[in-house]
Amino acid sequence: MGSENEKSADYKKGSLSLSGAVAMGTGVMIGAGIFALTGQIAELGGTWFPLAFLLAAVVAGFSAYTYVKMSDAYPSAGGIAMFLKKAYSRSTITGASALLMFFSMVINQSLVARTFATYVLQPFGGSPGWWWIPALGVALLLFAFLVNVLGNKFIESFSFITAFIKIAGLLVLAGGGLWASGLEFKSVTVSPPETGFVSFLGAIALGILAYKGFTTITNSGGEIKDPHKNVGRAIVIAIIICVVLYMLVSLAVGGNLTIGEIVRAKDYSLAEASRPAFGKWGLWTTVGFAIVATVSGVMASIFAVSRMLAMLTEMKLVPHKHFGMPGDLQKHTLVYTVVIAMLLTIFFDLSRIASLGAVFYIIMDIIVHWGVLRHLREEVEAKAWILITAIILDVIVLGAFLWVKWQSDILVIWASAIGLILIFLGERLFLRKIARDPDSGLTEGAKE
Repeated sequence: MGSENEKSADYKKGSLSLSGAVAMGTGVMIGAGIFALTGQIAELGGTWFPLAFLLAAVVAGFSAYTYVKMSDAYPSAGGIAMFLKKAYSRSTITGASALLMFFSMVINQSLVARTFATYVLQPFGGSPGWWWIPALGVALLLFAFLVNVLGNKFIESFSFITAFIKIAGLLVLAGGGLWASGLEFKSVTVSPPETGFVSFLGAIALGILAYKGFTTITNSGGEIKDPHKNVGRAIVIAIIICVVLYMLVSLAVGGNLTIGEIVRAKDYSLAEASRPAFGKWGLWTTVGFAIVATVSGVMASIFAVSRMLAMLTEMKLVPHKHFGMPGDLQKHTLVYTVVIAMLLTIFFDLSRIASLGAVFYIIMDIIVHWGVLRHLREEVEAKAWILITAIILDVIVLGAFLWVKWQSDILVIWASAIGLILIFLGERLFLRKIARDPDSGLTEGAKE
């Protein structure tokens, strides 16, 4: 099974329990999912937007199968980076694909940071100035950085407590919303959505972002106790919890707001939907839960993605500069992660951040499935038909999403294309440079 499995005894000493891993995964999913994406998914999915959440869970379920199988066989703090290396060895495709995952997760952090700011400002009548949202988002990222410096145990405890608060809070909001609606849904129908089928598939693509937080669990494999069993279990439990919550909340939103109202309140639709059930306190209650969800989601995401970047650095797949910073490698990658997330928070709005994240993530997901199908299927005992189905589903929703963006926001297409070119070309040039470096510590076989 390789050197990773030879370290099984060390893995069992990880500090994260099964419940802590589930809390971390749901923390990232809920923060990015229901609070940040409901309005955007409703805009694309029309009257079928709750179904978009459900079908996105189906796509994520097929996708998760690959990660569960790989995590059972190769648990690692590098998570997806290690999976890619197993499938493609040390190559441009490995490094570039891992960087796609890294950037999609950092994009997710900036998405959640701006969502946090949007909800915080709602009791004060929205944004008093254009700079308030990026300023508050950056402040959240700085706070999350300081918390991550405190260490794993604090993050596990914080994630567990906030996960309980978020789940309980969303159940209260969903229950109140469904009661207030009298189960008569203003914006949910069985007729085809007015936005069209291709746009609906685009909504599913965005919905996948609401579940991709399960990859946070895979990227924390080296931190989880008995990961050969608990990583896969945590992924499955986290997805089940989130799909139930998303369906209840989306139905509650659809029961109290029309599609037009949801789209107008796109970035804070849950706050608007809570008013009929809870009156003037509904806004404050929703804002409180949104703050808890987004803060914990950013913290958990930064925890996982900074460790994945550290693994990429140790694998000599990405360049690294100390810039005079004290501390170990993991502290440095934590700084890089937060700084990039801050820049995205300042310069991109919510819809474009989400779109870039969806494109990068789905492309990376296809590459992972293909690598397991071609090179590791028998080794990890994965079923070919499930892997093929996962690839087909990803291709369909990605194609539809790109078509929608080509018609409505071509800047997202250009940004995605330029980003992909820079990542793959940069990785190729870096690997060529390090292969020529006699002090790199690589063997000839590893340089290919």
